[in-house]
Amino acid sequence: MADSPSERTSLPNFLLTVKLKYVKLGYHYLISHFMYLLLIPLLAVVSVHLSTLTSQDLIHLWHQLRFNLLSVVIGSTLIVFLATLYFMKRPKKVYLVDFACYKPDESHFVSRETFMDHSVLAGTFSEENLAFQKKILERSGLGQKTYFPEAVLQVRRILVWRRLERRRRCAGLISIDLAKQLLQVQPNSYALVVSMENITLNWYFGNNRSMLVSNCLFRMGGAAILLSNRSSDRRRSKYQLIHTVRTHKGADDKCYSCVFQEEDNEKNIGVALSKDLMAVAGEALKTNITTLGPLVLPMSEQLLFFVTLVARKVFKMKIKPYIPDFKLAFEHFCIHAGGRAVLDELEKNLELSDWHMEPSRMTLYRFGNTSSSSLWYELAYCEAKGRIKKGDRSWQIAFGSGFKCNSAVWKALRTIDPRKEKSPWIDEIHEFPVHVPRIEKIGS
Repeated sequence: MADSPSERTSLPNFLLTVKLKYVKLGYHYLISHFMYLLLIPLLAVVSVHLSTLTSQDLIHLWHQLRFNLLSVVIGSTLIVFLATLYFMKRPKKVYLVDFACYKPDESHFVSRETFMDHSVLAGTFSEENLAFQKKILERSGLGQKTYFPEAVLQVRRILVWRRLERRRRCAGLISIDLAKQLLQVQPNSYALVVSMENITLNWYFGNNRSMLVSNCLFRMGGAAILLSNRSSDRRRSKYQLIHTVRTHKGADDKCYSCVFQEEDNEKNIGVALSKDLMAVAGEALKTNITTLGPLVLPMSEQLLFFVTLVARKVFKMKIKPYIPDFKLAFEHFCIHAGGRAVLDELEKNLELSDWHMEPSRMTLYRFGNTSSSSLWYELAYCEAKGRIKKGDRSWQIAFGSGFKCNSAVWKALRTIDPRKEKSPWIDEIHEFPVHVPRIEKIGS
């Protein structure tokens, strides 16, 4: 049966879409190469002028410079002095020599069914909340081979520890920024950053649903990162740290309390997740990328953003805010694998493809939420897939309580050969990516 006229007209105009695509590509090329395009006619004029000079003109120029020798010497000395001062005062370059991710042995495997069995054995959860955890787990995006520490797998032993006092955790990218600052004042030094998650002391035994979600998502994992400010280490390092941007929204009570460790009515300690979490995360991300954008985006994207902002704020035009295309600034995205909802929102808001999201989704599936160390499992995934080429830029984005959003930008100093790497993915990378259903039922 033929399509009706209304159905045919509802289809997108693909010819127009293609034309707009090439118009935008042409615009980006024009703005990005504006200085070069401007210099071409200037160089042509200079070349024409120089071609008209005779030997007498050159001799006359030499005599003029000889009589001004003192000025030339003073000027040259000043330039050398200022250049030396600049190179002494500029920030030291920080290199990522190497990093390693922890892969537990198979005795620590926890399938979805194993998780539910241990939740039942704990004997502290109501039937309704066991069903609630099952529902969360079925929609979590976690696979069958995530890891728990031995104490959680042996449920009764953990009961002894549940009253222990918790300490505030330091997010991994905050540690990277701190190490970067230390390396600015300690010449010829190394910094070792260790980032890990051990859910043992954060396991929740009560029946407050806002605290039960973390049980379903968090798993065991860790990473160690070696940084250096030695220029001699550049040739053997993998990456150079280009930017770090930290955003903290703790001054806002709603942000401060949206992820909060506290006691429930029965004195069980747990991490409560507020219903405002996604909105708070979105605002923190917006602030973070507003700071990061001018540092990394090409001028063409910054100009589009500025023009749109002026049109909306000054001329009160009813147009959508322009979302910069961060794919023009980065080749790889390592987004904190906090949960499927977080990844879905960032994929939509940053307009990323399945390929860009693959390291984050596969890390969540294979290792679960390992807090800040998930960023390094994701970068290791990119390496194991052979995606990291010399000059590639990787953007790590992390979220944490406080509420915090932190970014780190790395530039690859060499092409990474996965055959020479030791990583948690290397023995099974051929199995990925896998399809992750929106809902994966757990057997009763």
